[in-house]
Formats: sequence, structure tokens, C-alpha cells
Amino acid sequence: MAYFTTKTTPGRHFLQIPGPSNVPDRVLRALDNPTMDHRGPDFGKLGGAILEKIKAIFQTKSHVVIFPASGTGAWEAALVNTLSPGDRVVMCETGHFASLWCEMAERLAIRPEVLKGDWRRGADPAQIEAHLRADKAHEIKAVCVVHNETSTGSTSRIAEVRRAIDAAGHPALLLVDTISGLASMEFKHDEWGVDVTVSGSQKGLMLPPGLSFNAVSAKALKANEAAKTTRSFWDWKPMIASNATGYFPYTPATNMLYALDTALDMIFEEGLENVFARHDRMAEATRRAVRAWGLEIQCDEPRHYSSVLTAVRVPEGHSANGLRGTILEKFNMSLGNGLGQLNDKVFRIGHLGDISELQLVGTLSGVEMGLRAAGIPHKPEGVKAAMDYIAGNN
Repeated sequence: MAYFTTKTTPGRHFLQIPGPSNVPDRVLRALDNPTMDHRGPDFGKLGGAILEKIKAIFQTKSHVVIFPASGTGAWEAALVNTLSPGDRVVMCETGHFASLWCEMAERLAIRPEVLKGDWRRGADPAQIEAHLRADKAHEIKAVCVVHNETSTGSTSRIAEVRRAIDAAGHPALLLVDTISGLASMEFKHDEWGVDVTVSGSQKGLMLPPGLSFNAVSAKALKANEAAKTTRSFWDWKPMIASNATGYFPYTPATNMLYALDTALDMIFEEGLENVFARHDRMAEATRRAVRAWGLEIQCDEPRHYSSVLTAVRVPEGHSANGLRGTILEKFNMSLGNGLGQLNDKVFRIGHLGDISELQLVGTLSGVEMGLRAAGIPHKPEGVKAAMDYIAGNN
């Protein structure tokens, strides 16, 4: 069966959306191994090794629970394992995905209190602190923050959020979504005092969609004892109990675990700090290209720039979706679309996961040619600006 039927063109399709990201050939080969008995001795060794390795990615010594699901499943697991119906939680409106997490909380009968934002920066620690200080009875049970908001290209400063919660003297749990940030940007579950970290396989971990993660603190496990939200599939307890011997309480995504094991090896071979530095370089080169084109970056707070993606605003009166369509048709490259209130206003360039400098230059060349083909006003200087930066910082 032909899976790519829009247009037959030579060369590989450029997948430059902000996730799912490109899967390295080495990881694809790992997926191709025969499925093993998930109750046999070999699987116990594999599972135990992976569960230990993944802790280093989250920078935690605590449990990391792996579910066969997308990041949405890990969102739900974080909520149902720590909260009860009627609980008040603080949700920071930083973009489309933060809003979706809030909607999920409402469907679970949890009561979100939304701190409004403008979708152009990350969460405001001072706003969080003020809201918690006003909660004299400590009725708020959790603060939920998206670390890297994939819809806007803005990050939240999680260490500062933790300091704000502590400054308010509030016992609320800190729940953080780093679905697109993990293994692409620095994230320190233990050091930053995060209670539940949510992530997924299809971004910085360079896997297909299909695995989701909860890194869990001792405080979160204590909250789990009192949480009354109904849960079965998402329950941490049977997972952690089985994981102690490298196994899972139900059939795991065996071949995805092969792929995860290989992807983790690749990350450790490059070195986690080197992975972060590479993502930082790609992001800065992309931002320099955007500025040289004369276009506007959606995130307008430099301290909150994402190293995972760059969301770019098109000039008033022009269509971001039209530009993306032109680039796909003419140059066989996919860019991320604008989500929610940013639909047709921005396009998103993913520069995460398995990407090199040459791949990035090719991506930016496709965008620059697409801007010309779509008739969008710009200066044809973006690719040069990116190349000049890369040449001096490689």
C-alpha cells in the first residue's frame, strides 16, 4: 500500500512539524526485531534496563511509569492518580495544549482555575504565586503547567514556578507537561521539585507515537493514596509493583520498548548536554532566519523561546495554511499548522529530535522558497543568516 499519496516526488519527505519528529533509521531497525514473550526472562531484563535508563532523561531517582498511549493518556494519568473530583487546581493558559489539558480536567470533574495568558510567552510565576497566596485555606491541590507549549513555541520556566509555589508557602502539587520538551531541552524533575512530569515518545525521544510517561515524586505517591478519581488502566500502583521486576501488569508495547531502548542509547552516546546544545543551536539559527525574512516570531519573550520549535506569524492578510500547502505541494515538506486561535495565523517549524545542521538548512531553504512561491512579503536573506550563525557556532 502507498502511504504517501498526495504527490510522488524524488527524495525523502521533509517532516518538519513539531512532532511526531523524524525517527532515525537505527530506531526503525529496532522496531523491526521479533516480538518477545513479555512474561519471559529476556523481557524482564529489557524492561528493568529501560526503566532505569529513562530516569536519567527525566533527571530523577524516583519512579517513571510507562503507558502504551499518547501524551494525552499521560495527562489523564497525572490527574486521576493525584486528585479527587471537586479538587481545585491552577491551570496556566499558555497555548492550545494547556487549554486541552484544562478541558480534560473539567471532564474528570476537577475544578480548574485558569490563569489567563496571551499565547505569546510561558507561565508567569508571579501570577501563580499571587493566586496561591490568596488561597489561605490551601484548598488548591495542584498547579498544572506546560513546560514547552508546542502550539506557540514558548516555554515556561519550571524552576521559577517551583520557587513561586514555595514562596507562597503552599502545599500544592506541581504537575508539568513536557511532552515536547523532554530530551530536547533541559528538564530536572527532582531538582526543580516537580511532582508529576508528563511526556510522550514522539518528540525528543525520536520514536513513533505510542508511549507516554509519568515521572512521579514521593509527594505525588502520597497524594495517590488519598486521590478518589476513578482509575483502572491509568493506575500507578500495579504498574510500579510490576516494574520492580522489569515487567508490566498488562501487555506492553514490546517493539516500542525496543525502539525506546535504542533511542536512549543514541541520546546517551551523544550526551544529554550535547543534545540540549544542538537543539539550542538549531533554534537560534531558525530565529535568525525568521528575523532576516522580516517575519515575526510568535513568542515575544526571549527568555521563553523554545529550542524545540519556532512558531512564525505571517503578515496580516496572508494565509499560513496557504503557505504550508504551497510548501508541501512544491517542495515535499510538512510544517506545523496553527492551532486554536492561531489557526491560519502561524506556521510552525519543528527543529527537534534527529536533526542536523544540513537538515535544518534544507528546511529553511524550503520555507524561503515557499514564501516566494506563495507571494508572502519577505526579504530573501533568512537562509544566509542561519548559515552564517551555524558556521560560527559549530
